[in-house]
Amino acid sequence: MVAMIANLRLLLAPALFIAAAACAVSPAMADQSVASHVIVDKSERRLDLMQGETVLASFSIALGAQPEGHKQREGDERTPEGRYVLDWRNPDSANHLALHVSYPNAEDVWRAAAAGEDPGGMIMIHGQKNYLGWLAYLTQLFDWTDGCIAVTNADMDIIWNSVPVGTPIEIRP
Repeated sequence: MVAMIANLRLLLAPALFIAAAACAVSPAMADQSVASHVIVDKSERRLDLMQGETVLASFSIALGAQPEGHKQREGDERTPEGRYVLDWRNPDSANHLALHVSYPNAEDVWRAAAAGEDPGGMIMIHGQKNYLGWLAYLTQLFDWTDGCIAVTNADMDIIWNSVPVGTPIEIRP
């Protein structure tokens, strides 16, 4: 019996060490409010929270239903490309939390006006439609938004807590 307990201790010690290590938070994410900027790579369907050149966290995303190319006008279902700012928050969105992207900028407005179009707006980073978060395993397989950047609700909770108003965002093709 004593030998069995000793063997059990030998087996449990490494398991406890591994479990403790798995629960550890990386130093970069210890303070989730430290994201200096956000990078979205549309072709990779990825959103990165950055601190300088360090990636703090990466998330899979879904985009507008017509994801290729820069947003040109209202209703084109494209996600804009370029440099913007996350300029306000909506905790009461029709989706689970929402961070507003400052699209359109002056260049976007000029381009749309030159084409006789409305540039559109209300581009957000958001979670799933309210009460439908449980479908994320399915919805995130498709580009389903009208031009917004969608993540799972759990990912949106992390982004919401890591990205203050005024954080720059770069949306790459």
